[in-house]
Amino acid sequence: MKSQLIGFLMNFWISFSLALYFHSGEREEKCIIEDVPSDTLVIGNYKVQRWDIHKQDFLESAPGLGMFVTVTTPSAEVLLSKLYGPQGTFSFTSYLSGEHVICLQSNSTRFVAFAGSKLRIHLDIRVGEHFLDESVVQAKDKVNEVNSRLEHLIEQIHHISKEQNYEREREEKFRKTSEETNSNILWWAIVQTLILISIGIWQIKSLRDFFISKKLV
Repeated sequence: MKSQLIGFLMNFWISFSLALYFHSGEREEKCIIEDVPSDTLVIGNYKVQRWDIHKQDFLESAPGLGMFVTVTTPSAEVLLSKLYGPQGTFSFTSYLSGEHVICLQSNSTRFVAFAGSKLRIHLDIRVGEHFLDESVVQAKDKVNEVNSRLEHLIEQIHHISKEQNYEREREEKFRKTSEETNSNILWWAIVQTLILISIGIWQIKSLRDFFISKKLV
């Protein structure tokens, strides 16, 4: 019963993932930005399909075509730069919180002028997810299976807690920025008011001096 309960929780557990596909020309670099907390595992799965001009459709695979995957940290440091095949998995662990740039580019050897073939890239990015090895779980007895699933569940809970802490940090930074901006706006309004009052006093004094010099008053 306990094992079934853990399995039920794992089946309906919310995972932090981004699945999409986009089109790209050969030798064209496409990048996405992923906001990741520090010390977090990021796993990316991708698949490349090449456009067939005769079939007017994308082929299921693109044999012989590789993909350069580059990951850049918020401090502009290259965290990962590696050549993979037409379908593969890449992973990295962040050590800084912030926006990580993930770029993919095909390694087509054709000249750029003729490299006009269209590619469809399927990309699935999972943040902070540690997968269970089902084969290992099945090989163990029921007690160890429950322990393995509980450990996996605890890892997911720790990741959610880390995500919440990161969001609180971002909210705090945004609040401080907003307060500083509001304070600057207030002081600028006060300065503008003082400038207008000073100009008004100067104009009144100038007019008064002018009327006195002309003996109009």
